[in-house]
Amino acid sequence: MLNKRIKEIILQNPSNEEIVVYGWVRTKRESKNFSFLEINDGSTIKNLQAVLENNIPNYESIMQKTTTGASVELKGVLVCSQGKNQSVELKVSSIKIIGEADPDQFPLQKKRHSFEYLREIAHLRPRTNTFGAVARLSNALSFAIHSFFQEKGFIYFHNPIITASDCEGAGEMFQVTTLPLENIPTNEGKIDYTKDFFGKKASLTVSGQLEGETYACALGNIYTFGPTFRAEHSNTTRHLAEFWMVEPEIAFCDLQGNMDIAEEFLKYIFKYILEKCPDDMDFFNTRIDNTVIANLQNIIKEDFARITYTDAVNELLKAKVDFEYPVQWGINLQAEHEKYITEIVYKKPVIVTDYPKDIKAFYMKLNDDNKTVRAMDVLVPRLGEIIGGSQREENYTKLVKRIEELKLEPKDYWWYLELRKFGTVPHSGFGLGFERVIQFVSGMQNIRDVIAYPRTFRSIDF
Repeated sequence: MLNKRIKEIILQNPSNEEIVVYGWVRTKRESKNFSFLEINDGSTIKNLQAVLENNIPNYESIMQKTTTGASVELKGVLVCSQGKNQSVELKVSSIKIIGEADPDQFPLQKKRHSFEYLREIAHLRPRTNTFGAVARLSNALSFAIHSFFQEKGFIYFHNPIITASDCEGAGEMFQVTTLPLENIPTNEGKIDYTKDFFGKKASLTVSGQLEGETYACALGNIYTFGPTFRAEHSNTTRHLAEFWMVEPEIAFCDLQGNMDIAEEFLKYIFKYILEKCPDDMDFFNTRIDNTVIANLQNIIKEDFARITYTDAVNELLKAKVDFEYPVQWGINLQAEHEKYITEIVYKKPVIVTDYPKDIKAFYMKLNDDNKTVRAMDVLVPRLGEIIGGSQREENYTKLVKRIEELKLEPKDYWWYLELRKFGTVPHSGFGLGFERVIQFVSGMQNIRDVIAYPRTFRSIDF
């Protein structure tokens, strides 16, 4: 039987019934006849105060070992707290040290540590208030994502992590090989991949979209939620080499329906977080960014504006702002442009559609103007793009032409193309970077601080 967690214990009424509490010591305060311990077990940002009188067995010897970071087993009864920070506290009858933590070596003492320092001890940082809250937020968001799609009748699809296809066509993929790197076999001066494990070049996936489309074109509506990898040489606060993506694919759905689902999805998960994680959200709002709760509430209540890429460019050209990246039709919108559109022009989330085909991927459906594609980006205040998606090109001939225009090989996508030959249907989907959402919801400034063990350029510690 599982032990009762502190999250539940602090909501109980005082009682004469003895309970057992497990956790780690956050702080210790000692007086002549009493000691006060703050105990946390990770279930909540709140600590349980434990009061120990000096008449409990082996009091002095045990208290010497009861230091910050030590794990303990406490037995006692809940009583009304004399302090103002909690309604109940534990009056301890016995204490057992499970694991000691030498105060001269334990790196998390009672003081504020910089996030940069905590990245160096990522195996211990979940014990801090901030990273415990991030972990609980991540857990709740994961559950909310699954709940949304399951309630909508979507089928959860496990896409492969090892693939021979480059979904984005950018070439920023990590190779997977068993070839001996000290003696790579060659054929006519080129690497001989027929000698490799799969008999051809293989990589870690950048997206589960292409495989997801195959299942959407059989099961109707599916979603993937798994790890993806990008070998970008980026050293920014927004990029990771390994991250998680949420990618629904919807059969018999055009761009309009895709936008509707994306808007409903974001509102659902943000509402869930505000309802289910009030203590952690209060912490982020107080300690990290005092706008996060108001920002989420605004997104939930506002209808998202919907404009074309051309409309967005015209708004930016009218702006009396000296943008770092000059604006002209055909450019990729940068974060500064996206923030201006959402925060200054519309003051709410905006969905931008119909981007130039030259800056978008091969699989997006071509518009009748032959210049733009049925792409969409969902932009939110303070972050910019949070979702990217499109209606997919279901016409076989047009899709082959786009693949060739982008100097890709149609034979590498033969199975993807066959979807357009056998019962093709209009279908759409989008992708949402999971860590970007945690960063947005929490107000954390660096994406390395919202994933347990960040993988970035030249960094693979832990």
